[in-house]
Amino acid sequence: MRPTAPVTGSVIHEVFRRAYERGDRPALVDLRGGHVYGYRRLVTEVTRAASGLVRRGARRDQVVGVHVSTAGAQTLAVHTVVAAGGVAAPVEAEAGAYELAERLRECDARALITTPDLAESAIQAAEQSRVRQIYSLGRALDTIDFRCLLTLEPTALPALDAASQPALLLADGRRLSHAELLARMAELDARIRLDESDVVLTTWRPDGGCDLLALVSLGVSKGALVVVAAGGGDLAGTRHDFGVTVLAGPGGTLERVA
Repeated sequence: MRPTAPVTGSVIHEVFRRAYERGDRPALVDLRGGHVYGYRRLVTEVTRAASGLVRRGARRDQVVGVHVSTAGAQTLAVHTVVAAGGVAAPVEAEAGAYELAERLRECDARALITTPDLAESAIQAAEQSRVRQIYSLGRALDTIDFRCLLTLEPTALPALDAASQPALLLADGRRLSHAELLARMAELDARIRLDESDVVLTTWRPDGGCDLLALVSLGVSKGALVVVAAGGGDLAGTRHDFGVTVLAGPGGTLERVA
């Protein structure tokens, strides 16, 4: 059983509306995290995990910190929070426990999603904030395994007003509604005009902004393949192996290369 999807106009609807029909085609290859997400897997995990958050008492407009080390983890975490009617507050991967705790206090987050490599900092930060639940995308001591959310009985996801419902709380204090995040995706698309034949390679890392999330979301919405190589490596080899057509590089550059 699928949870009921949010209404037309929400980020979740606009990004994933054709994901089921695209099936097992790869949507996101996270080289650093070692994960390949197919379209159907990605939308299924997002909606089921969001349903799990609702089952566990997540409230509309509740702020959830997202402190993860890979683009795949950020994509899954942020869209899960947003689908549940919450507000995702991304924190740059390099932030230490003190910086993370300060950010969590500023936005009054009550939950946090992290990855095992950052779990120790997450736990330390939670002790200095009002966070009471830490979900880890992978097993980590003193955290809740994110995958437990997928096992709960599905329930309907909240209907969301795209114009007024906040989706993101950025590090600079800006709140972006669903409509504003979709507008950012459109701005990026105006520069490259993605379609299903494209392969996007990005070296951008998770931070307190929205551009990496917007780029990955744009790729998924268009049926393209997004390959993430945050940390560099053999980019020339990666470009050749995947047949890259769009490159998102250092300094926020975004250009067609084929």
